[in-house]
Amino acid sequence: MGILSKRDGHVEVVTVDFPPVNALPVQGWFDLADAITQAGRDPGVHVVVLRAEGRGFNAGVDIKEIQRSEGYDALVGANRGCYAAFGAVYDCAVPVVAAVHGFCLGGGIGLVGNADVILASEDATFGVPEVERGALGAATHLARLVPQHLMRTLYFTARKITAAELHAHGSVYRVVPRAELDEAALDVARDIAKKDPRVIRAAKEALNGIDTQQVHRSYRFEQGFTFELNLLGASDEAREEFLNGR
Repeated sequence: MGILSKRDGHVEVVTVDFPPVNALPVQGWFDLADAITQAGRDPGVHVVVLRAEGRGFNAGVDIKEIQRSEGYDALVGANRGCYAAFGAVYDCAVPVVAAVHGFCLGGGIGLVGNADVILASEDATFGVPEVERGALGAATHLARLVPQHLMRTLYFTARKITAAELHAHGSVYRVVPRAELDEAALDVARDIAKKDPRVIRAAKEALNGIDTQQVHRSYRFEQGFTFELNLLGASDEAREEFLNGR
C-alpha cells in the first residue's frame, strides 16, 4: 500500500495504491509528489506513467483523516499535499501519461488535469464533487479537460462526465477496455521515450512556458475559499453528512 514505482526501460511507472478507494491521506499526496519529481530528475527516465490499483484511479483526499484530526492541521496538510502533487505532475521535467480507470474525483482531477497525456478505460468517470463536500478546488484542472461552460455546469452540479465524453472534447487521447489500459498507456509512453530526451525535456518546459493558464496561482486562489468555508463551519457540516451517508 502507498506510492509504488517501477522502471520499464526509460518509463517510470508510478502507482497509487491506497485501498479501498484511493482517497489519499496527507502524507500520501506528498509521497506522490516526491515520486513524480524524483522520476523527472532521473536522466534515465524519459516518461512517467501515473496509474492506480483498486476500484478507481483516485477519490481525492481522505475525508476521514480530516474529521479525525483536531483543529485544521489535517486540512492544511491535505491542501498543501494536493498542491504539491498537482504541481509535481505539471512541473515534472518529462511528460506524464495518466492511465485512468473507474472513478477520478476531486484530487484525481487535479492530477489528470495537469498531466500531459490522458488515457482512460471505458468504465472511467471524472468529476469534482467539491461543492457537496464543503470545499472548492480543482476547477483549475477541470477547465483543462472541458470547455468553460461545461466546466461550470459540472462544478455547480457535482455531476460526472465519462471517458468517452472527454475523448470527444479531445482531452482524453484514447479510451480502451480496462484490461488493455496499462498496455495502452505504456505504448504511448514508449513512443515518447524513443525520442531524444533532450528534445522532449525541452519541449515539456517550452509547452509549460506558453501555457495560457497559470495553474499554480489559480489553484492556490481556489484553496483560499476552502479555508474560508471551513472557518464558516460549512465544510465540517458537509464532510459529516458525506461520512454519514446523507
